[in-house]
Amino acid sequence: MLYGRGNGGFVMTVRVILAGCGNMGYAMLAGWLKSDRLAPAETLVVEPDAMLRRRAAELGAATVARAEDLAVGLPPELVVLAVKPQIIREVTESYVSFAGGPTTFLSIAAGTGIATLESILGEATPIVRCMPNTPAAIGKGMMVVYATKRVSAAAKAFITGLLEASGEVATIDSEALMDAVTAVSGSGPAYVFYFIECLTEAAVKAGLPVGTAKLLAMQTVFGAASLAADRQEDPAVLRRQVTSPNGTTAAALDVLMDGDRLKMLLGEAVEAARARSLELGRQS
Repeated sequence: MLYGRGNGGFVMTVRVILAGCGNMGYAMLAGWLKSDRLAPAETLVVEPDAMLRRRAAELGAATVARAEDLAVGLPPELVVLAVKPQIIREVTESYVSFAGGPTTFLSIAAGTGIATLESILGEATPIVRCMPNTPAAIGKGMMVVYATKRVSAAAKAFITGLLEASGEVATIDSEALMDAVTAVSGSGPAYVFYFIECLTEAAVKAGLPVGTAKLLAMQTVFGAASLAADRQEDPAVLRRQVTSPNGTTAAALDVLMDGDRLKMLLGEAVEAARARSLELGRQS
């Protein structure tokens, strides 16, 4: 990274500017640097919160408080918009100077569509939407991306490489699917956490000590998910393999599957999340 004093701020040559370094932005930054996909000298974090800037700096990244504090010498390859949808317009407007050129913009703001970003940056700007989820913080996330036709193959490969530092990456060909993605993998970790809560409470009610109940619930979910990922088999096959006829598991599944109770409940939950994602998109 090259830098010096310019009119009104630092002049830097960086590959990636990260706008926002909250929990998700920080998780992504840590993944990039720890995996050596980016060097600290290739990154710049723009974050108004002093505490969040400090922890980004501890990873080795250069930091500034505002986009206005930066006078970039060469356009970065990528600007990552890692902010809440409520402020995405305000933040994006600060980087219009990079629009319409070689810089690709990557947004992880839930519910904020390409049309909203293009209304600020222009249709000539390469834009990618990404929906990550919180397990990205430990490199176990699910990132789903949609890229406009303006995004080059090289930029797609670069972005995929960065995202892979945080977990698995999938691509969708229609932006309209992003609301469903949000409802399944974006919000999905909360559904699993709630399942662990409920299974823990059921274990306590069955007589187990609280500590043991928590351990059993968490490890069972973790182990089952790990087995499913390792075996690469249809979950229904794995379910049948552990379900002996007239056994204890079959008795429990008779409750969960009676009238498709759990299936219908999860379907309603996903549809509610999808509808809310659509609503947020209309508000942005």
